[in-house]
Amino acid sequence: MCQYAGMSAPSDRTRVRRLADRARYDRETIEDILDAGFVCHVGFVDQGRPVVIPMLYVRWGDHLLLHGSVASRLLRTVGRGVEVCVTVTLLDGVVLARSAFNHSATYRSGVVFGLGAAIDDIAEKRRALDLLVDRLVPGRRDHLRRMTERELAATTVVRVPLAEASAKVRTGPPHDEEEDYDLPIWAGVVPVGWTVGDPTPDPRNPAGLEVPTHVREYRL
Repeated sequence: MCQYAGMSAPSDRTRVRRLADRARYDRETIEDILDAGFVCHVGFVDQGRPVVIPMLYVRWGDHLLLHGSVASRLLRTVGRGVEVCVTVTLLDGVVLARSAFNHSATYRSGVVFGLGAAIDDIAEKRRALDLLVDRLVPGRRDHLRRMTERELAATTVVRVPLAEASAKVRTGPPHDEEEDYDLPIWAGVVPVGWTVGDPTPDPRNPAGLEVPTHVREYRL
């Protein structure tokens, strides 16, 4: 297991070999990256073929939670205890160097290896789905009707343990060849980030319904 689980070294799978100085194995860094993201990519092998699917997720303690329809091939497969690789990448900037070779990006990424397991307990499943909704917009679940038994039955929730996890982080300016620094070429970093626009109401909202505070004040 890696340092996330309290061990002194990463596992063979999570050890970063390429640009190892960017590797991070501490729990705080890994959790910060996972908590800042919204979309993960889940890789697994289905009938001998590799598959990677993007999904919304939320971290719940020492697990990642994934959800979707009971008809989902990914969730049906992963929920049976299949090995998965889950990745989250946050792009923070575009690095413009003095040569095409040294162009790069500032980023934070996390990789998790583990066995998925379906959540069958109804109360735990409800709690997991509440967390997923509140991850998208904090406070949202308190404004919704209660999920019906039919909806619960139609939804699968899978958890993936964070026992084997690592992160990779790139920050700072371009890394150019020493002889290139005197060239009259602008170099630096262009920050990249998400922005939140004005809410667009559903045309079928009741007349006069105001945008609630948790939506109006939503920020990333």
